[in-house]
Amino acid sequence: MMYFPFRPALGRAASALYRSARGGALWRMVVPGAVAESTLAPLAQLSQLSAPSPGAVAEPRVSRPPLSLKRAALGVARALALFHVWYIGSTMLIIACFSSVDPAATTLALYRKYVDRWDVATPVAVELRRVPLVMRRMIVSAEDGKFWKHRGVDLEAVARAYRVNQAAGEIRYGASTLTMQTARTLFLLPTRSYLRKYLEVLVALEMELILSKERIFELYLSWAEWGKGVFGVEAASKRYYQTRADKLTPTQAARLVTVLPSPILNTPATAMKNPRLAARYSFIADRYLR
Repeated sequence: MMYFPFRPALGRAASALYRSARGGALWRMVVPGAVAESTLAPLAQLSQLSAPSPGAVAEPRVSRPPLSLKRAALGVARALALFHVWYIGSTMLIIACFSSVDPAATTLALYRKYVDRWDVATPVAVELRRVPLVMRRMIVSAEDGKFWKHRGVDLEAVARAYRVNQAAGEIRYGASTLTMQTARTLFLLPTRSYLRKYLEVLVALEMELILSKERIFELYLSWAEWGKGVFGVEAASKRYYQTRADKLTPTQAARLVTVLPSPILNTPATAMKNPRLAARYSFIADRYLR
């Protein structure tokens, strides 16, 4: 009998092949329905891990809002933040320019001219010293008694206005300080809403931060709406009394100040027909004319 030196090695290789086939795909091909032994142990371990122990309490599932709602909320918050950065940054830059340069136009004047189609007289910037002192005092007394003390917003007046408007069911009283009125004239549209009031407050705070009180008062006197297409005390003096602002008599000044709350519907000549304006004129006259 011939001796083959490679027979032991061949036997060992066949044995190893058998063992590997028994644990893998080759065994499943040879023996139908057989399951590899190597796959049974992991499955058994997995079943032991996933099976709940006796007496165990299942943890409640926490419901999470849909991802789309989160994205929408984040988008709204981002848009609001960007709007505030743009609005505050742009208005502060313009206000800084107004510290030494008079406005070429205002939002309100442009609205009256191009939307309402009114003939708008060219406003004339006026220096504070060229407006009679008695008229300046009348305006502060009638419009904003705390003008020289507050920082743009009169919180007591705002709270009072809120109570009045809630009782009336509509916006009747705005509690706007002279600074807020100036901010509204320079930057905002003539609409009544709490959004406009909020934007008005933002600009008023910026103006008080950047400008002096005297400069704010100058801007108010130069651009306040005093009639249909009439802006500023100089234009109002020429329209109603054919004179300059520094030549106004105390009575004329009192009548001009009287119509400031409602300059579109009333003039100095017709103001006494309005009971509310008549009472306002009496208040001014008692303080400064008698």
